[in-house]
Amino acid sequence: MREVIETACAVTGVRIPVKTGPRRAGDPAVLIASSGRITAELGWRPQLQDLRLIIESAWRWMAAHPDGYAEIR
Repeated sequence: MREVIETACAVTGVRIPVKTGPRRAGDPAVLIASSGRITAELGWRPQLQDLRLIIESAWRWMAAHPDGYAEIR
């Protein structure tokens, strides 16, 4: 999570307040995300794999659409 938060702060220029606490019972020591299974089973590949590019893309979309999908409402 720290990597995601630090990258989001760097991309957006916005400080994201963080409250760090002790690990909760049942929290895994390490989490790893991979698109390998969906690629193997369905042939799907993510358009972006770099965290910075993913956050930049999402930030640009949010800036262009501050009300989200307003046309659907």
